[in-house]
Amino acid sequence: MFVLLLTRVYVCAVTDALKKQRNRSIFSSLFCCFRSYNVEPPTSNNNTSPLPPLEENGGVQKGDQTRVIAIPHPPTKYLLPELKASDYGKKCVVIDLDETLVHSSFKPINNADFIVPVEIDGTIHQVYVLKRPHVDEFLQKMGDLFECVLFTASLAKYADPVADLLDRWGVFKARLFRESCVFHRGNYVKDLSRLGRELSKVIIIDNSPASYIFHPENAVPVQSWFDDMTDTELLDLIPFFEGLSNEENVYNMLQRLCNR
Repeated sequence: MFVLLLTRVYVCAVTDALKKQRNRSIFSSLFCCFRSYNVEPPTSNNNTSPLPPLEENGGVQKGDQTRVIAIPHPPTKYLLPELKASDYGKKCVVIDLDETLVHSSFKPINNADFIVPVEIDGTIHQVYVLKRPHVDEFLQKMGDLFECVLFTASLAKYADPVADLLDRWGVFKARLFRESCVFHRGNYVKDLSRLGRELSKVIIIDNSPASYIFHPENAVPVQSWFDDMTDTELLDLIPFFEGLSNEENVYNMLQRLCNR
């Protein structure tokens, strides 16, 4: 009897563990939330690196600092289309989705702004989406000042309908999803050199340092957001981007931001 009881306890524990693992697997396969942020920059040894050309990056020594840059292996086809006439003279801002503009969950959220049905393995799952405070004002202002591109490591079947609901003004001139990322050391990296825009005029806004590990000097880091409705980070960034839109080269102003 005691052995039978122990067997039942063991079976229940294994079953629960498998359920949790499956739920986590479904979530991580759809969103980009379950990622390792402890990723190192690519090595500088070009001759021995086993990575394909688009993942080869290196360090260039400048004084006592090492600046991580993409080794010039231009792709045969860029990720973005030709610049529209209405965006000539504007810098390109690459904007992340999850934990930067919104937070999404399979668990019901009472105050969800959107509920998006997503099919996974033949089953429809409801995804509950919360908008980060001031995201509407932020996006409208960014659309006035920049050529805006949504770039997320999430799957298009989730991110595309969320972007439809989020961007009511047509701010995003292009949308890039997981397949446009470079898979590097367990992370989906957004390689800005593949966009087809001059890097000195490109900015990326992202909560994950792993996403812009190839071009940290182009990044405006933001805190990950989940459900704090008193958050003002997007609102606070608007004056900074207004100033940045008038800069000829983005690196000096971004460097000052990082040194604050």
